[in-house]
Amino acid sequence: MSDDLPRQDATSRDRSPDERYSLSIEEVADIYEEAGFPRTPRAIQRYCALNKLDCHKAETPTGERYLVAPYSVDRHIKYIKEVSRPSATSRDNSRPDATVRPLENKAEEEPRPTTTSPDQSRQVAATPEGESKYVLSLERENEFLRGEITVKNTQIADLTERARETNHLIAGLQKLLSPLLAAPTRQGGGETQQ
Repeated sequence: MSDDLPRQDATSRDRSPDERYSLSIEEVADIYEEAGFPRTPRAIQRYCALNKLDCHKAETPTGERYLVAPYSVDRHIKYIKEVSRPSATSRDNSRPDATVRPLENKAEEEPRPTTTSPDQSRQVAATPEGESKYVLSLERENEFLRGEITVKNTQIADLTERARETNHLIAGLQKLLSPLLAAPTRQGGGETQQ
């Protein structure tokens, strides 16, 4: 039963009056910037569209605009802070290894390769797991976009060729029709002189 109450509260937030939605996109951008996570107005609009922020579309004389509930901005900033913490921690883990290596280089030459190779394999195995999914996703997206560019370039080349062919056909029609279109006016002019 208690599990159902938060769901009802969430839906009641969606149906809350306009007073709860008091922040404009620009004000939300300022809040993100003050929190140290600057965002563009377009990014904030995407957050609204993806329901990451509790917002309401309002009709204005210039069109639609989002009005955002302040609590949802705070909630999203807290989420961003939580998500960004692990990346800072993983950077901190690599720094002690970097300081340890120069000490090992000065102290002993031979044990260094044996100790660093397992450390390197651990680092390679530990840090890229989270990053590798992201990197693979980006590589797939880059590959897809490169394919799209190739398709677009092919389409542009085809359309350019068609436009060139159309221009040649129109020029040929003009050459064929110009004597026919010019002839009646000359004949008509000759009849009026007689």
